[in-house]
Amino acid sequence: MTETNYTEVRDEFGVAHERFAGADPGLYNEDLAPSTPEARTWQWSSIAALWVGMVVCVPTYMLSAGLVSEGMAWWQAVLTVLAGNVIVLIPMMLIGHAGTKHGIPFPVLLRSSFGTRGAKLPALMRGLVACGWFGINTWVGGMAIYVILNTLTGGIFKGDPLPVLGIDWAQTLCFLAFWALHVWFIRHGTESIRWLENLAAPFLLLMGLALLGWAYIQAGGFGEMLSTPSAFVEGGEKEGQFWAVFWPGLTAMVGFWATMALNIPDFTRFARSQKDQVVGQMVGLPLPMALFAFIGVAVTSATVVIFGEPIWDPVALAGKMGGVGIIVALAALMVATLTTNLAANVVAPAYGFSNLAPNKISFKMGGYITAGIGIAMFPWKLLETAGSYLFTWLVGYSALLGPIAGILIVDYFLIRKTAPKVSDMFRAHGRYTYTNGWNWVAIFAFAVGVLPNLPGFLDAAGIIEGVGPFWKTLYGYAWFVGLFIAGLLYGGLMWGKRHAEAAQMETEAAPTA
Repeated sequence: MTETNYTEVRDEFGVAHERFAGADPGLYNEDLAPSTPEARTWQWSSIAALWVGMVVCVPTYMLSAGLVSEGMAWWQAVLTVLAGNVIVLIPMMLIGHAGTKHGIPFPVLLRSSFGTRGAKLPALMRGLVACGWFGINTWVGGMAIYVILNTLTGGIFKGDPLPVLGIDWAQTLCFLAFWALHVWFIRHGTESIRWLENLAAPFLLLMGLALLGWAYIQAGGFGEMLSTPSAFVEGGEKEGQFWAVFWPGLTAMVGFWATMALNIPDFTRFARSQKDQVVGQMVGLPLPMALFAFIGVAVTSATVVIFGEPIWDPVALAGKMGGVGIIVALAALMVATLTTNLAANVVAPAYGFSNLAPNKISFKMGGYITAGIGIAMFPWKLLETAGSYLFTWLVGYSALLGPIAGILIVDYFLIRKTAPKVSDMFRAHGRYTYTNGWNWVAIFAFAVGVLPNLPGFLDAAGIIEGVGPFWKTLYGYAWFVGLFIAGLLYGGLMWGKRHAEAAQMETEAAPTA
């Protein structure tokens, strides 16, 4: 399509169809194009169901464990989870605004601030961490199938590890079966994911409450853990140290969904209105997160009475339940893992890979690449050898994701006033080309936002030692530090740049004597 035969038309959402005019093949495909009015079918209930489907997962269930082990009482842990998710909800709704208003996914939105080429860097960074989680969660779901099969057959599927793989043939097949289920949904696109989330959300809520009821009845109450006071009270083991634990814990809770806070436009672009995306996220994220954190700590408290030891891992708990209970519990675990994995760890990298070469890689192909990396990384070996280091690495990504969120929010609301020129996001020589496709202001602001958190991250990952207490403390606020530094620096530099350009244009346009 060329500029000469083009007439601008705006639909009922105010989206200009000029986005298709002069679109560069290296920046455009149908999957990255702004969503049409016909595609905007997601009501607030769909957005809420999406979040419930993502919230109900093994990490959420175990979320309170770390906080309780650090000395918090159960209610302090649950309130910290709630507070962290109320905080992350703010950038979630702000960045989601762009998806609903302009119908564009996360990698395209990035072009306004980072440039048409520079946007590929943060999109790829977001995508790669999702690929890591995709492989790990696919392995967890595959192992749920493996445990069910061995429970039903008395363990006949257990065997010797295969060469190279290090897992037996049944584990391999179960992993591949669960992986293939993901591929089916990738093949049928985002609408199939919405359908699954809507179907699964009430089932998962029901299963969580049923587990809570089972634990209460079996234990005759929730046991000692819920009556144990905080270790920070007077005379406690960690007297007076509450805030030293609370702030890093709060940052970790924010970092839990820091990835989704970036690529939420991938979903809100299908919302019917801003009200739908805002209400859907408010209903679907903070309270369900707090509820499932409470279920995790309450059920674990009951296991002390039932089994004589605290069991935080729901897979291990299901294995001890026996009978039909184990099958129901692990089936629920499989559904929970599938819904979380598809929404949180497939959509973002699929769009991210598509953005690398839109004329060659579609959303589906990007999803297939994600699935391929999920196999190639051998997630079971990664977990065996890396352990807590792996999760330190993945949580550390909040130090990278915070600056990106800060830049996005400042660019969209303060620099562009929520009205970026969408058509130029698909043009090789539009206003977002900057310098050969790179906005070095954004790159510089991003780097400066990351740097203060680097010493603390390297210490947490075990790469270096002897980092001072200041840097360790600062790293506890990594997401906040990165967001504010990068956002403020980017806003200041871009504001100055725009004023300088305006002054230069005025000078050039002024009449000569």
